[in-house]
Amino acid sequence: VQLQASGGGSVQAGGSLRLSCTASGRIFNNRKIGWFRQAPGKEREFVAAIVWNGGHTRYGDSVKGRFTISKDNLRNTVSLQMNSLKPEDTAVYYCATSQVVLSGITDGSYYNYWGQGTQVTVSS
Repeated sequence: VQLQASGGGSVQAGGSLRLSCTASGRIFNNRKIGWFRQAPGKEREFVAAIVWNGGHTRYGDSVKGRFTISKDNLRNTVSLQMNSLKPEDTAVYYCATSQVVLSGITDGSYYNYWGQGTQVTVSS
């Protein structure tokens, strides 16, 4: 399983970015796909997740109302639309996936495949 995260960049506070996570093959079926982030010197933080079958979503408290996770069945892609970005959103963002759908949707230890990460930098 190979995941590819893309779409990172540098924006000013209040701006928007859209991240995408694509996978080799149609492997998202029957899986959950999550976004996590890690800033320098900080622990990894859960951002958002979606269950491919059914579309159930979950968000971290710090991004609720600003970020939206979605899936594209045709492109086998999961996107993270990030609006109203703040400097504290600056981090490397990773997408990850797991066949363990019913447990640990916010816990990175329940995800066993990870993409390489994409940098998001928000300036004030």
